Amino acid sequence: MIKDKKKYLQIHPNDNVLVALQDLPQGTEIEWQNKRFQLLENIAAKHKFTITPLTKDAEVYMYGVLVGKVNCDLGMGALISTENLRHAADDFKLSKRNTAWTQPDVSDFKDKTFSGFHRSNGTVGTANYWLVIPLVFCENRNVLTLKTAFEEKLGYKVKANDYTTEVDELIRLYQSGADVNQIISSDLSVSVGSASQQRLFDNVDGIKFLNHEMGCGGTRLDSDALCGLLAGYITHPNVAGATILSLGCQHAQASILQAEIAKRDPKFDKPLYIFEQQKEGTEKELMQKAVKATFAGMMEANQHTRKPASLDKLCIGLECGGSDGFSGISANPALGYLSDILVTLGGSVILAEFPELCGVEQELSDRCVDEPTADKFMELMRVYNAKAEADGSGFYMNPSPGNIRDGLITDAIKSAGAAKKGGTSPVMAVVDYPGLANKPGLNLLCTPGNDVESTTAEVAAGANIVLFTTGLGTPTGNPITPVVKLSTNTKTFEKMPDIIDINCGTIIEGEESIQEAAHRILDYVIQAASGEVVPKAVLLGQDDFIPWRRGVSL
Repeated sequence: MIKDKKKYLQIHPNDNVLVALQDLPQGTEIEWQNKRFQLLENIAAKHKFTITPLTKDAEVYMYGVLVGKVNCDLGMGALISTENLRHAADDFKLSKRNTAWTQPDVSDFKDKTFSGFHRSNGTVGTANYWLVIPLVFCENRNVLTLKTAFEEKLGYKVKANDYTTEVDELIRLYQSGADVNQIISSDLSVSVGSASQQRLFDNVDGIKFLNHEMGCGGTRLDSDALCGLLAGYITHPNVAGATILSLGCQHAQASILQAEIAKRDPKFDKPLYIFEQQKEGTEKELMQKAVKATFAGMMEANQHTRKPASLDKLCIGLECGGSDGFSGISANPALGYLSDILVTLGGSVILAEFPELCGVEQELSDRCVDEPTADKFMELMRVYNAKAEADGSGFYMNPSPGNIRDGLITDAIKSAGAAKKGGTSPVMAVVDYPGLANKPGLNLLCTPGNDVESTTAEVAAGANIVLFTTGLGTPTGNPITPVVKLSTNTKTFEKMPDIIDINCGTIIEGEESIQEAAHRILDYVIQAASGEVVPKAVLLGQDDFIPWRRGVSL
């Protein structure tokens, strides 16, 4: 990677556009492949400009793949924008396997370990949680009641987002006669806090309460998928056991949940307490039984302690959100190199967000280990996109306004950069939601591009660490798996230090290579997996959990 600061970059030798690495004013002289030309307009950092004249309907290439077609004639040095470029991507079909790859040097990591929680089924957790889960939305209030009863008393209430002291100060100002302008201009110093008291159970990282709006009233497909998703959390290596609250009459029956648990872990032996309100009678009877069982379960969870584990026990979810024009040339390639390291060591990685693989289907299908796996991937992509188009949307509408403002103006541009997180190793498995995707090697998991829905699914699929790249900044976290946030640029890292853990803007600035950044990130992952450092999302109690309604969600 570049070791000096450059103004622009060609990502792939076949690309016919360059990426601005800094703001470039109109008239800036560009030197490229023995040619000199001037920019026809201002080019903001992260955006792209042409290096040859393009006629209407000419193809635009980035990352070596087709990412769009121009709507009008463009001169050399013109800005690529939503006005002059439309989404386009190559079609894909079953072709020859292309699974050859160059394994990275892993000598720095082959003997390293992390300290985790070993489960009886051979998996290793990077944390140790107890779960309280409603099988249906009717039980959300009871779950929140249990949260109020347990969280602070056991020492797990997060004070990071508790602004009660600030409200106390505003009350004091109001009572002393402050007017509206004085209230608005008052200086409130917010400090990140911690648990309200010493934890009662030293070896338990927390008790987590998952709320959702599903389980009944929707399709049986969605309620069955919900049971599969929840089974993924219950059997997850980061979970010691769970309390389940059921109403009784809903679609998402306890029997379906138990069958899904057995599919994922046939010898499941964690403590699991299921209470059905329509059987128990009064709310008091239900809640008192749930309180006693949950406390007893926490006592059992506290018996687990951290022990050394080899790095092949890591299953890393690869995620991105609030992406920008630097995502595909800094943080995402760094995660790709890290993915290749982990795969070489025998670990697992999960690449999801299928709408953000549009345009790179051919490459990924060719990398599938066999033809049935490739066929499954292509079929999932086609069916998903067809459903989206039937509802008046398609993968081409995936980029958000923030993505577009920062240079990701077509889905193919966004996808080509997003796919870099998966590295270069063969695709060992393709898994549909909400299945397990923890096979050693690279796994493709069908999820939406929605950050939280996808992260929720990756964790259910077995991810015991999630690495999340962001260009614009996002607080996304997860209740049971540490989510490590990586910024694609230094500006965002410095602006949002309370939610971002690692800066990959160093790659853009020429301060380190992609390989060096990957090594730095993996060192952090080992510490986070061992509980030695706590990612910002965990400190903030960012427990995002959204099941995917399988209709259409992009």
